[in-house]
Amino acid sequence: MAALHPPVCDFGWPAPGFSLPGTDGQLHSLTSVRGPRGLLVMFICNHCPYVQAILDRLVRDCRELMGLGIGCAAIMSNDVAAYPEDSFANMRALAERMDFPFPYLYDETQAVARAYGAVCTPDFFGFNAGLQLQYRGRLDVSGRQPGPPEARRELFEAMAQIACTGQGPREQQASIGCSIKWRES
Repeated sequence: MAALHPPVCDFGWPAPGFSLPGTDGQLHSLTSVRGPRGLLVMFICNHCPYVQAILDRLVRDCRELMGLGIGCAAIMSNDVAAYPEDSFANMRALAERMDFPFPYLYDETQAVARAYGAVCTPDFFGFNAGLQLQYRGRLDVSGRQPGPPEARRELFEAMAQIACTGQGPREQQASIGCSIKWRES
């Protein structure tokens, strides 16, 4: 399975709306998950080794970002018939085990992933308070294995900058991960 890289940041691109069920039993929308200083939308899944390699860091960074006024939400868009480890029940179990501080949302129709142009897991979309895209990069140097403990926290630094200035860094390294598992048409 070849790793994919999403395209570079399209600065100013507006966040598409959504309304998706969460593992917490609630329905979540773009409006309900945004923070006063921005929003981080993350396309992740349960089975991807690239996601598994960063989960601890992702939870840590999101906890800190939420303290800076950045809302965070994770979306799972994979075809669960082909990848049952990504089922809603397994999503709920992962969210509980990892104590996700953010809602973990199920995009059953894959319409939200298509609207965002999501390419891989993980794929990060960092928006400012006006819900304009400012970051489309990686969490850090991690790949299929976690990066070193002292790795630069690229996503965290970018989102903290967005919280303070409304602008993301102009230089960004693309995320890397497994392809979104699209349903056969």
